[in-house]
Amino acid sequence: MLVEDEVELAQLVRDYLEAAGFEVSMFHDGQEAYDSFLQRKPSLMVLDLMVPRMDGLTICRKVREQTDLPIIMVTARTEEIDRVLGLNMGADDYVCKPFSPKELVARVQAVLRRLERKAEPEANDLFRIDKAQQRIWYQQKSLNLTPTEFRLLELFLEHLGQVYSRAQLLDHINPDSFDVADRVIDSHIKNLRRKISEAAETGNRHEWVQAVYGVGYRFEYPED
Repeated sequence: MLVEDEVELAQLVRDYLEAAGFEVSMFHDGQEAYDSFLQRKPSLMVLDLMVPRMDGLTICRKVREQTDLPIIMVTARTEEIDRVLGLNMGADDYVCKPFSPKELVARVQAVLRRLERKAEPEANDLFRIDKAQQRIWYQQKSLNLTPTEFRLLELFLEHLGQVYSRAQLLDHINPDSFDVADRVIDSHIKNLRRKISEAAETGNRHEWVQAVYGVGYRFEYPED
């Protein structure tokens, strides 16, 4: 489902998605899109933030009350990204205007791949979490994590593919902190990447915790 009020842009995106093999239903009105969602139950929604009659945030919230349908949010201003992803409305990814239709197709494909991997129980078998001991193993190898690294990796593993801003991650590891700069998360993520890569012997071939430009981080399994 493509919800975009810029008609020419919507038609262009639809053409690219259809060329990639997707069946696309296109809407320029938020209320019409939501009414159709209630009837048709699409596999994924590409949702512009600013659409008439019912805005994207409202649609996202209403959809999330009923289903975990993957949602890619489209926004024209980067400063809105944290708000979009940080209000517990559950957008799975975002694209900022102006964007390349090819990039959007790639984002759609990536979100669906993450959904498929999340549905496969064998993927999670790579990691074992012991909450009582605050330890995580990659297969048979203990990752030797600090308490902060444990909390971060536990969050990522329990919400595969979910994007978290630095502020959200900082609040998760230290909710009572008011003075710590959110960039401290970058240091923890760097150490976490290194420890997982060493245990998995992936080296620099794969970044397990991937940066999402302008937003924060999400956890990704290797393609193979």
